[in-house]
Amino acid sequence: MPKQKGVNGEHVVTMREVAKVAGVSIKTVSNVVNDYEFVSQVTRDKVNKAIEELGYTVNVSARNLRRGQTGIIGLAIPDLQMPYFAQLSSLVIEEAKKNGLRVIVEPTQYSREGEFDALLGSQQSMMDGLIYSPLQLGLDDIKDLKLDYPMVLVGERVFTDRFDHIATENVEGAKRATQYLLKTGCRKVAVLGTHPGEEIGSAALRLRGYKEALEEAGLEFDPHLESPAGFWHRSNGVEAMTQLLDSGVEVDGVVALNDMLASGAMHTIQMRGLRIPDDISVVGFDNSDDSQYLSPALTSIAPGLEAVARLSVKVLKERIDGRDPNPDRPGQKVFRKVASSLVVRQSTKLPQESLVV
Repeated sequence: MPKQKGVNGEHVVTMREVAKVAGVSIKTVSNVVNDYEFVSQVTRDKVNKAIEELGYTVNVSARNLRRGQTGIIGLAIPDLQMPYFAQLSSLVIEEAKKNGLRVIVEPTQYSREGEFDALLGSQQSMMDGLIYSPLQLGLDDIKDLKLDYPMVLVGERVFTDRFDHIATENVEGAKRATQYLLKTGCRKVAVLGTHPGEEIGSAALRLRGYKEALEEAGLEFDPHLESPAGFWHRSNGVEAMTQLLDSGVEVDGVVALNDMLASGAMHTIQMRGLRIPDDISVVGFDNSDDSQYLSPALTSIAPGLEAVARLSVKVLKERIDGRDPNPDRPGQKVFRKVASSLVVRQSTKLPQESLVV
C-alpha cells in the first residue's frame, strides 16, 4: 500500500509500521499508545522503542475518537445500484438509527482494491466497527488479517470463525425455488446466472440447491439447462436467457439466481412471443421491491434481509460496547443463518396436487 504523506509531503509514520517493527498487532500498539491496562511491560517497551525509532506521532484526534465512540459504523457493499444491496443498506441504516448509530456506506465496486480499502483505509479511524459484504476477497485474503475494530461479515463469500457472520439460506432458498417449479409441473427447469468454476459464493451455493432439488425429484442435472452470467444485472439476464432459447433446448421453468436476472429473462421470454407462466415459469431470488411490480409479478425467494440487518447491527453494537453477543458460546464468534421463504406471485403456476416432489 502507498505510504501516507503529511501536509508538506513528508512521510507520516503509521501505527501499522510501528506494529510491524515491534512484531505485535496494530491493536497492541493502540493499547500502548492509549495506555490501556493488561499490556505486559515487555510488550510495552518493544512498542515504545519502535515508536521512538520510527518517530511515530500520536494522532490525538483519532486517539480521542477511539477512547470514546464516534457513534458511526461502516457498511461496505459491492454496489448501491443493485436492489439487494440498496435494500440491505436501507435496512442497516434504519436498524442502526434505532441503536443510536449512524452509517457510512462504502460501495466497493466489485474490486479487490475497493474491498481492501474498506478494511484498511484511513476512514476506519472514524468508525467504531464495520459490517462487511465482500465479493472479490476470499478466505486466504483475510485469514491472517488483524483489525483493531469489530467486524461482522454478511453474505457467503467468506466463511471463517475469526469474525462474526450473518449468512442467508442460499442453498436452501434455491432448492425451495426449484422444488416449487417441479411441484407446478415443470420438468425442464433451467438455472440462470451460474459462475462456472466457483466453489464459494452465492452463485455456487444456489447452484448446489438447484441440483439437490433435481436429485431428490429423481431428475438428472442437464448442463444444457445451465446458463452462466458474469454479473447479475438485467442485461445479463437478457443475454443468458437469449443464449438458452437460441440453443434450442426445451425449457418450461427458470430459476434465476437473483431478481435482476429474472427480470431480464422475463423480458426475453416475452419478446419471443412466449407466455409467463403458461409456456415458461420464472422464479427469482432476493424478493427485491421491484419484483412485485413486474408483469407478471415475480415469484421470488425472500432471503430475510430484515433479520440480516437487525442481527448484524445488534452483534456489532455489542462488540463495540465490549459485550459478548454469543451467550450460548461465550468467547466464540457468532454465526447465524437467517431463514428464507418463497413469495409466490403470478410468474409461476399453481402446484399440481397430484405431483409428489
